[in-house]
Amino acid sequence: MTARRSLARRACALTAAAAAAVLLAACGSTDKSASSGHDMGSTSSPSATASQGTHNAQDVAFAQGMIPHHRQAVAMADLAPGRAKSNDVKTLASTIKEAQDPEIVTMTSWLKGWGEKVPTADAMNGMNHSSGHDMSGPMSADDMAKLKKLSGTAFDTAFLQMMVGHHQGAVDMAKTEQAKGAYSPARDLAKSIIASQTTEITQMNKMLGN
Repeated sequence: MTARRSLARRACALTAAAAAAVLLAACGSTDKSASSGHDMGSTSSPSATASQGTHNAQDVAFAQGMIPHHRQAVAMADLAPGRAKSNDVKTLASTIKEAQDPEIVTMTSWLKGWGEKVPTADAMNGMNHSSGHDMSGPMSADDMAKLKKLSGTAFDTAFLQMMVGHHQGAVDMAKTEQAKGAYSPARDLAKSIIASQTTEITQMNKMLGN
């Protein structure tokens, strides 16, 4: 009787040990799987998102040059409501202002985000080819002073002639950005500027009878 009980106890002990081994193996497999899943997740870092913000010196130059360039175009457009005779000129001036004001805000936000200097409000007054940026097309202080003194048909003609040159300068700057820039939003803006201002150049030349 005692021998049977001893055998029964050993059988129970062996069964318990086997069950424990199976349980531990299952837990180890689960832990390994969970650990493996965590490792896989940790390798997918948001590097792609970071790369989207990459910019270079050309992108900075583009924003720092185009902001004052746009500001001057807006200043010219602001003269039209009280001086222009042609409603077409007034409408064009309004279109230019509505397009370029938001672009100034956008480019300003880029420069601030990059920790770069934002051009001051009077930066255009000293804008020339020795300023460190390839900015073509801006009006001189004398040109702006002349435009402010004109009205009627004389203003319309001068405004259109000056704005054609001004737009061409913006297009040239935008083409440089497309060729050398790295920041996708800046390159997209440059593409938009080329398209819209080239169309407006054609429009203004027709209004001038060219």
